[in-house]
Amino acid sequence: MRRHLFTLLSFFLFSISAFAQTIQSPSEFLGYELGTRFTNHYQVVDYYQYLAEASDMVQLQEYGKTNEQRLLQVAYVSTPENLENLENIRKNHLANAGIGTASTTANKAIVWLSYNVHGNESSSTEASMQTTYELITQKKAWLQNTVAIIDPCINPDGRDRYVNWYNQVASFPYNSNQKAKEHKEPWPGGRPNHYLFDLNRDWAWATQVETRQRLKIYNTWLPHIHVDFHEQGINEPYYFAPAAEPFHEVITDWQRDFQTQIGKNHAGYFDKEGWLYFTRERFDLFYPSYGDTYPTFNGAIGMTYEQAGHGRAGLGILNDEGDLLSLKDRIAHHHTTGLSTVEISSKNADKLNSEFKKYFSKNDFTYKSYVLEGNQDRVDKLAELLDRHEIKYGFISDITVKGLDYESGSQKSTNVTHGLVVSTNQPKAKMVKVLFESNAKLSDSLTYDITAWSIPYAYGLKTVATKTIVKPDAPNKTFIQNTSNENATAYVARWNTVKDASFLSALLQQGIRVRFTEKSFVSGGNTYDRGSLIITRSDNKDVEKFTQKVNSLANKMKISLTNLASGFSTSGVDLGSPDVKEIKIPKVAVMSGNATSSLGFGELWYFFEQELKFPVTNINSENFSANTLNSFNVLVLPNGNYQSLFDKDGLKVLKNWVSRGGKVIAIGSSLNTFAGKDGFGLAKKEKSDEEKDKNKVVSYAKSERERVSNYITGAIFKTKVDNTHPLAFGYDESYFTLKLGSNAFKYLDKGFTVSYLEDTKAVSGFAGHKAAKNIKNTLVFGEHRLGNGSMIYMVDNPMFRAFWENGKLFFVNAIFLVNNNSFEL
Repeated sequence: MRRHLFTLLSFFLFSISAFAQTIQSPSEFLGYELGTRFTNHYQVVDYYQYLAEASDMVQLQEYGKTNEQRLLQVAYVSTPENLENLENIRKNHLANAGIGTASTTANKAIVWLSYNVHGNESSSTEASMQTTYELITQKKAWLQNTVAIIDPCINPDGRDRYVNWYNQVASFPYNSNQKAKEHKEPWPGGRPNHYLFDLNRDWAWATQVETRQRLKIYNTWLPHIHVDFHEQGINEPYYFAPAAEPFHEVITDWQRDFQTQIGKNHAGYFDKEGWLYFTRERFDLFYPSYGDTYPTFNGAIGMTYEQAGHGRAGLGILNDEGDLLSLKDRIAHHHTTGLSTVEISSKNADKLNSEFKKYFSKNDFTYKSYVLEGNQDRVDKLAELLDRHEIKYGFISDITVKGLDYESGSQKSTNVTHGLVVSTNQPKAKMVKVLFESNAKLSDSLTYDITAWSIPYAYGLKTVATKTIVKPDAPNKTFIQNTSNENATAYVARWNTVKDASFLSALLQQGIRVRFTEKSFVSGGNTYDRGSLIITRSDNKDVEKFTQKVNSLANKMKISLTNLASGFSTSGVDLGSPDVKEIKIPKVAVMSGNATSSLGFGELWYFFEQELKFPVTNINSENFSANTLNSFNVLVLPNGNYQSLFDKDGLKVLKNWVSRGGKVIAIGSSLNTFAGKDGFGLAKKEKSDEEKDKNKVVSYAKSERERVSNYITGAIFKTKVDNTHPLAFGYDESYFTLKLGSNAFKYLDKGFTVSYLEDTKAVSGFAGHKAAKNIKNTLVFGEHRLGNGSMIYMVDNPMFRAFWENGKLFFVNAIFLVNNNSFEL
């Protein structure tokens, strides 16, 4: 009998070994040893497709494509039995989050591993292949009660940008000298996606196609564990959990504790190999749009793992200590933490399930509903975002609500005519609190990112947070189709949002002439504010089927038009007034290249192409010359350093171009190019000598804390607005700005200070006391006239990460309405 059992056991072990040998490792499949070269994305796709065909432990799901049409997919890795029962496992798991019903008690650990969100942090995709291979050949026992969901490459466009460049320039064998060309990645680098967005800051705002498609599948699972694999500088050891302070207050003690358990599990493997690592530093869990925080606020143990390397490392580089950092090393480290994560999750599957259920069942917050009211386009835009996150909401009408008023910061009663309400009596309650709270509780001012993001301020909606649940009682407003009126003298459209600007863009591109009014007027019983678009029949008498074209565009874009029977107004300006000005089609150039921030440029590129849908020309700073300007009448300068581009002679050329009617829109750090330069009307507000002296004697240990007093880490401030100026058409007399730094500029003496700071107490987020003091009475947005043209200064970036919806109209106004003259090219 013993011999018979021995024979069976031997046969079983042989079968396992034989089966493992039939599945090729990444090195065997690719034809080169993993880590000796970078793998193109299509090869990664091929390997995962091969695994799905060769093994009954891997299933693939395509979830979309990138802007450059590269495939996005996840691999489900588990036992054949689990994969056959995958849908039931998913439903039982979601029932613990209060979503749907369960057929049996959930008992599987759901582990999601996300690789290569930053394209030039490329070792992780290589590691994903090795990790998947070993899970299905050597670590099957862990998968009995675990489903691993592996996304081998979140950012294929960025990855291939880096890999293709590196494979073209690398020496053979590779050159480990830091000065070698292969360690000097060119602008814009492989970190961002096609539109040069940082996808690791886009989880909550979901502006990019990769994020939007990923959220659809992510929200069908809501895993217990989510790991985001990264790389950092070449001189850093490995970083893994637990994370640093600050932790957002919705994070539970269990989530914090299990991060520590995971970190200790990793440490055991790293200590055995003699690999250095660090924890509890630098990478906090506060800002909600990361690949660790967004999952955390949705019930997961969300973690960032950081390996030394990044775009500088290539296949191998000598760090500052003279040690060789190779791609093989980087793969080994990420591979180890990936396996270790699955291992400890498998060992704690029951606890993960019970604590996950608790996370979604305890939601006793002070404020239970958020009632938002404002422009319908902005309400609809917010509803789209909530839909992407599968956050429930509804609408209310004709109701009085009492609670925290976001505009005043005080408790008050507010009458709501028609608004959107989102409450915490739902599975995503903690995410609702995080996104909508007016001022997140900050336990530590040293943070990795911005400290304020509140959606009501970002979307420019009047908001009241109530201590009781407000139940929806009304449908959303529906758009009423415009009807053609062949006899109308003109059609008028309101000017309040980017959607209105997109309508203007479409009209201009179809050859339809449009005017706007610089003064309000009353006609036909309706009041039309400054900025209102006016489309007259007389301007467009040569446009075939004029009425049908205008109405068709308006209906397609859901823009409400009003028919005017006469150009004679009841009060205010008539349609023929000099204050009703034609909008000339701007010829826009946007600076890109080495002088610019790739992220700053990407925000504008994306906005023009995907939101405004208006044609612009992107020009390289390396190719810029005096002749370049002659083809354009608007030059947009994103965040960047243009000091060498616009030296003394360059500024003279630019000044001459602006004086002839050109327009420069300078954003963020680009303002430094013009500050203090003769004729540009811009001056920095410097700290007083007294303030500088206070910093002279500070202990080394306290120096970092002391420097924080001079920082503003993404805080929200309430500004005053001169809404009689075209730059502020469509706005009220106040605006909430997201200030990303402490740079301060004086009011424009010989120009128009359109938006400015008087009260420098942050409405939300952290602002060091010295920095806050220095920005008192400073410029936010303004215009300086220079001859026939204009310099438009935007100290705060209204296009930041494409999520600060309330700021975008300032930028649109700068393009179309401010000093829109007949500049002749």
